[in-house]
Amino acid sequence: MYNSRFYSFIQLDRKNHVDIVNRFLKPQADNRILEIGCGRGYTLKRVQKFAPQAIGIDVNGEAIRRGVVSGLYEMDAQKLEFPDESFDKIYSFHTIEHIPDVRKALNEIERVLTPQGKALLVYPAEPIRGLLAGFAATALLKNPLRGRDIHLHKLSPKIIEALIIDSRLRHLESELSLFTPQYFTLLEKSAT
Repeated sequence: MYNSRFYSFIQLDRKNHVDIVNRFLKPQADNRILEIGCGRGYTLKRVQKFAPQAIGIDVNGEAIRRGVVSGLYEMDAQKLEFPDESFDKIYSFHTIEHIPDVRKALNEIERVLTPQGKALLVYPAEPIRGLLAGFAATALLKNPLRGRDIHLHKLSPKIIEALIIDSRLRHLESELSLFTPQYFTLLEKSAT
């Protein structure tokens, strides 16, 4: 379901997202970068200025069709349609908590990352699942109390670490932002 008012709101401050990508991933011009949950591509458009091979995926086909940049694909993060080791870096802003099978999505991230590739996950720091999804629930479902229908998971760095325990992904660092209650978690794929 596409709601232009909702997507306009969530796309307002993408410069901040680019600053976060730069800080955690330090992308280079030759990096192959994937954005998971790109929406219409506002952040990706800015990232492509310094990393032209960056592309984005989103399950929302309408957002992809209304994209503001090239390199957008309709795709589910639980089944990435890319060969193994396709990307040097991956980032995702407030998407992982919406994915039905987080472990499956993390396995796909591991599969498509190159050895020593890095993935940045940004997700809400919610004391109660769905608490911070009131605006989205109002815009999409016409009910601010249905945030749990939007945020399918309450995640934390410890939960992410538990989900990757049997994978080649390893937790490098996590940070909590209290200003906008969210976690930044940086993962790396081991070389072996």
